Amino acid sequence: MGFETFDLREALRRGLTGEGFETPTPIQAQAIQPALEGRDVLGVAQTGTGKTVAFLLPSMQRLLTGAGANPGAATDRASGAPPKLEGRPHQTGGRGPRMVVLAPTRELALQITEDAKRLSHFTDLRTAVIYGGAPMGTQTEQLRKGVDIIIATPGRLLDHLNRRNVRFDAVEILVLDEADRMLDMGFLPDIDTLVLRMPTDRQTLLFSATMPGAIQSLAYRFMRSPVRVEIENARPPETIHQQIYAVPTHLKLRLLIELPRAKADESALVFTRTKQDADVVARKLREAGYTLAVMHGDFRQKDRVRALEQFRSGKANILVATNIAARGLDIEGISHVINFDVPDEAENYVHRIGRTARVHALGVAWTLVTPEDEGLIAAIEYLLRKKIERVRLPGFDYDVPTPDWAKPSAQSIRRNVGRTQSVRNRWKALTR
Repeated sequence: MGFETFDLREALRRGLTGEGFETPTPIQAQAIQPALEGRDVLGVAQTGTGKTVAFLLPSMQRLLTGAGANPGAATDRASGAPPKLEGRPHQTGGRGPRMVVLAPTRELALQITEDAKRLSHFTDLRTAVIYGGAPMGTQTEQLRKGVDIIIATPGRLLDHLNRRNVRFDAVEILVLDEADRMLDMGFLPDIDTLVLRMPTDRQTLLFSATMPGAIQSLAYRFMRSPVRVEIENARPPETIHQQIYAVPTHLKLRLLIELPRAKADESALVFTRTKQDADVVARKLREAGYTLAVMHGDFRQKDRVRALEQFRSGKANILVATNIAARGLDIEGISHVINFDVPDEAENYVHRIGRTARVHALGVAWTLVTPEDEGLIAAIEYLLRKKIERVRLPGFDYDVPTPDWAKPSAQSIRRNVGRTQSVRNRWKALTR
């Protein structure tokens, strides 16, 4: 099945062709048609599965054709003619957006905006991205001129709403992307306030990597008989070659420095647990001669954008980051993901390594594991329902004596033993 099976405007078809889209991904194949029919859609899928196109494409079709409660005057540059208008007439200028996309992070909002502008290249749809850390005045000017689509983080959009820079009476479509992540980050009160100011007869599309009770409750409150589409995402793609490098704590940095040398012409995303670790790892890798960029929560927005651009363009072949980059970013061409620190939650491991092997490409995920991490690895293997291959780096000296500072405390040993035993018990229950 190709995109030609969907009843799309020629301008959108040209946008798809220009971006090289030929065959819908599973989430697109399942979500686009009900969205085109005006149904609410509840999608369960990770970043990297094509969900952005799954909600942008049918929404833009609606905005161009005027289907639904509230048409617009955006023209289709492929034909040069305005779409058929139905319902209330379009007003330019200060009238609010017809579509609002809420995203948890600035990086994801920017990524969605790039995709939206590429898909709508042959139309006159106007898009604005709204996020914290950028000049308020510039965003206010965009909003007052009038836009069709707003892609925003909840906090900054609420600031504009409270200042009366934007109004929602014309909203036809609401998209909540990475909804579970927004709830984790504490955005629920902001989302509640924003949604209560929107028309109740809108179409709502909600996408989430997981479906905990809180997301189901959110869907119940904000959606009307949604069509649920779910793509298996609890486990990473089979195209990712996962390996564990067991290493003493005091040798982790030495091993990390050696690992990418054989793959110097490829790109690697290195994850650390804390901002402080990211800074230390970045400094040590630079001292070892690597060209890299760093991104974590203490960086200003312009510095984070610059780091991403350096990595995307190949000026830096290593990006060191905390979990801020694990979800919501769609960076093509990452050959390796390296977990310098094992993530505390097993699901975060899946999100991290999912940054490689995008759209059926091949990828490699390396995880550095100390004895104190074995409990965390046991939980990850339980989630994956398989053991991860353990390897050693040839020629690396693993026998350097352990200094006193690197010896585990009795408390950490007890915690690791308890966590490992708990997972072993779950394995036994699973295999009975």
